Amino acid sequence: MATELRSYIDGNWHDGARLVDDINPANPSEAVAQVSMGNTSVAVAAVEAASAAFAGWRRTPAPARGEILRKAADLLEQRASTVGRDLTREEGKTLVEGIGETKRAAAILRYYAGLTLEADGQTYPSLSPKTFLFARREPIGVVAAITPWNFPIAIPAWKIAPALAYGNTVVWKPAELVPLTATHLLEALVDAGLPKGVLNMVLGRGSEVGEVLATHQAIDAITFTGSNPVGRSIQRKATEHGKKVQLEMGGKNPSVVLADANLDHAAEQVARGAFLSAGQKCTATSRVIVEEPVLREFQDRLTALAKAWKLGDPLEEDTKVGPVVSRDQMQTVLDYIQIGSQEGGRVLTGGEKAKDLGDGYYVQPTIITDLSRESRVAREEIFGPVVAILPARSYEEAVALANDTPFGLTASLFTNDLTKALRFANDIRVGVVKINQESAGLEFQVPFGGAKESSSGSREQGEAAKEFFTQWKTVYMDQV
Repeated sequence: MATELRSYIDGNWHDGARLVDDINPANPSEAVAQVSMGNTSVAVAAVEAASAAFAGWRRTPAPARGEILRKAADLLEQRASTVGRDLTREEGKTLVEGIGETKRAAAILRYYAGLTLEADGQTYPSLSPKTFLFARREPIGVVAAITPWNFPIAIPAWKIAPALAYGNTVVWKPAELVPLTATHLLEALVDAGLPKGVLNMVLGRGSEVGEVLATHQAIDAITFTGSNPVGRSIQRKATEHGKKVQLEMGGKNPSVVLADANLDHAAEQVARGAFLSAGQKCTATSRVIVEEPVLREFQDRLTALAKAWKLGDPLEEDTKVGPVVSRDQMQTVLDYIQIGSQEGGRVLTGGEKAKDLGDGYYVQPTIITDLSRESRVAREEIFGPVVAILPARSYEEAVALANDTPFGLTASLFTNDLTKALRFANDIRVGVVKINQESAGLEFQVPFGGAKESSSGSREQGEAAKEFFTQWKTVYMDQV
């Protein structure tokens, strides 16, 4: 019998309104778990518990908060094989990726544990000789964390860890497709000694519980990663109620390959960015802009990799690309491939559901060329193992094409010309620039976020997270 998963509120597991299956995308007949889906009343109870716990948690010394995060990191690392396997079974990325993501979440917890020992304020000279003037950072209050399915443990970790480290309490709404992975992260924090009410998890559909998190008077801030329509809807509702909002949303990330690039290296990195995790990353490479003198050579190399990389059971050691996360996502990706063909695109490889892998949601790694720069496939986020190749006559045209998008999350450039590398870092309008690296792949100690429609402007990860999860308090103290 599949494990039954429930919401966690004020130190207790709570039943929801109905049971749904947590499906294995590699084998849709298998239910990884059953989920008791919470409703509005469950979400309200979670917010009230977080609000009640806030006063005690903010008074807890920061190093003590950090010690709980450190213990949770140790537990998560010890459980990485189990957690990573469950992540693979319910989300579809390969076992190597699933275990790797779990270990990365542990490293993120450990990193923010260390930051609890850092200075949290500054002193200032005063015009008055008797005044001690200082400012310090304090927690903002109750934070709602709404996280996506594509990085079901790393993204929650980089939201929840700093929120807790800086003294906030949290109501967490993980994506409904990945409740088992979410439960593993919560259990590591609870087992490490997190007091009841400090972290509360609501398993449910965003359409049913999102309104509570966006509008409840006890919620002080919302951190969200997901689609643009949902993010902007949350932003409108939350800001009307005076809440602080952080959004990380979509991307249409370009990789620019110049004529002087190492083409073998460029093809390998572009393939990684486009096809690993079945292309289901907001930072995935979805457009490759190639200088015309090397267009054919690069296409041949990338096509060879797409054909050679094994598409299959993500639990098998030699699999490079697993299934997409759900039937709906598979259909969306296949629809975009069809649209590309209708727009005049030519499929170099892939373009179909894998026919020899049963009922799993497997889409072949797909490369499309001969597209107009105005085509939907070249402009809209697909979130699957699909990449469009576009030619450019010069560096200048390549950069103009790379910037011709409403998104601005990541971009990469492949070149051996240092001058052009530095120019690109200045010319490209994105939040993250990669030189001779895939567009995906991030380090957690540096700021992360996008430009234009990819972000609300704030940054996650690294010390930059402090800007969102805390607020300044200035104190004037006179000697009398």
